[in-house]
Amino acid sequence: MTINILNKQNTVLNKFIRQIRDKQIQKDSMRFRRNLERIGEITAYEISKVFSYEEHVVETPLGEALVQEINDELVVATILRAGLPFHQGFLNYFDDAGNAFVSAYRKSKKDGSFTVKVEYISCGNLEGKTLLLVDPMLATGSSLVLAYEALCERGGMPKHTHVAAVIASEQGIDYVQKHMPHQTTTIWVAAVDEELTSRSYIVPGIGDAGDLAYGEKI
Repeated sequence: MTINILNKQNTVLNKFIRQIRDKQIQKDSMRFRRNLERIGEITAYEISKVFSYEEHVVETPLGEALVQEINDELVVATILRAGLPFHQGFLNYFDDAGNAFVSAYRKSKKDGSFTVKVEYISCGNLEGKTLLLVDPMLATGSSLVLAYEALCERGGMPKHTHVAAVIASEQGIDYVQKHMPHQTTTIWVAAVDEELTSRSYIVPGIGDAGDLAYGEKI
């Protein structure tokens, strides 16, 4: 399983990562959403380099030109609600892709532990297609793996799955490596943080991406 960590190179992506981490800039929810979207766009561009391509002829006003276009059938999937701005960044580049959505949440217990519940799935046929499973935070990895399994159960087995996250923990990456198909999964993350708290929050992380994007929930 290939793991790509994008902030290890000099890139404008680091500007947007810094801004979504900054607790002062986070107060502007519109800017936070837009930065997630821009990180999605940059990640989509990086992922596009590994797709299969096919040569097409296009007529210009002065003649014909040969262009290489993506030959994969793409489906972009995300976990509600935090994933929506990140998802939109991918759609800005892959505007003809299919879409899928999963509603997953943490059901807390009295001892502070939790289980992840999947309540809602919306997807089309995934069989033989290229799935981009995108979620801003890859903390424990359990929500993402459950979402993947639910999508496959509903839509069929994709040809290849690209897991994309903005901030990931080392534990989350390890969990995905252990619980998703090794030969047909690629991981893309903007940045990796080492620490995961007892309540499964990434440190230094960014906080709760859903609350920062759309307001605190009760």
